[in-house]
Amino acid sequence: MAKRFLAVVLAMALMPIFAAHAATIKIGASPTPHAEILQAASALLKAKGIELKIVEYSDYVQPNMALESGDLDANYFQHKPYLDDFNKEKGTKLVSVGAIHYEPFGIYAGRTKALNSLKKGAIVAVPNDTTNEARALLLMQAKNLIKLKDGAGLTATRLDIVENPLKLKIEELEAAQLVRSLPDADVAIINGNYAILGGLKVKDALAVEAADSMAASTYANIIAAREGDNRPELKTLVEVLKGEEIKKFMNEKYAGAVVPAL
Repeated sequence: MAKRFLAVVLAMALMPIFAAHAATIKIGASPTPHAEILQAASALLKAKGIELKIVEYSDYVQPNMALESGDLDANYFQHKPYLDDFNKEKGTKLVSVGAIHYEPFGIYAGRTKALNSLKKGAIVAVPNDTTNEARALLLMQAKNLIKLKDGAGLTATRLDIVENPLKLKIEELEAAQLVRSLPDADVAIINGNYAILGGLKVKDALAVEAADSMAASTYANIIAAREGDNRPELKTLVEVLKGEEIKKFMNEKYAGAVVPAL
């Protein structure tokens, strides 16, 4: 009886020690949909012994710099082409550890309510970072608004436009400002997360990327980590985010604006 009592006392004494060593992932994310998806996954991760600490960011630069410096363990807001371009520009060493979802880019109405109503000199607002601008231009090309030179692809810029029959004015803006630009632009081509955050619905877009487009297979949003960080809890994070429960959450909550990655 005494031995059993001592065993119970010892177990209770050790509980705070074990709790203190529970795995924690500090992850940076855009508020919508990334942080919302992580919140949905937090209970599933907790059941696997992982505490998720979510830090929200409203831009595309700070979460990568915070990850590189060690202030974060991971982040979730970007696609791999953006990460590759960021690494090249900033000298960071960040890698993708898993593709989670895809957000269709959309063309949204500003002063002009239909693509076939665009007039000469109309203003088209697009993201100003290299990879997302290329994606916007590819969507414009798919809708026969412009033509890009052969081979421009995922590195296209305004300089690669070889045909622009309406002489559309391409206005480059920070991605986070695109929704606000709508009253001053004829149309804007907006990243999925910022469209959602701004109250826009993909079903109301004038055009969206096709499911079989180059973008759909390239621009999946990823979990990023530091190169060489192979902690098992990061692998578990990706497994949970790619699991059936989170896929169901995405499909039900976002109604086509967020699509689980294959």
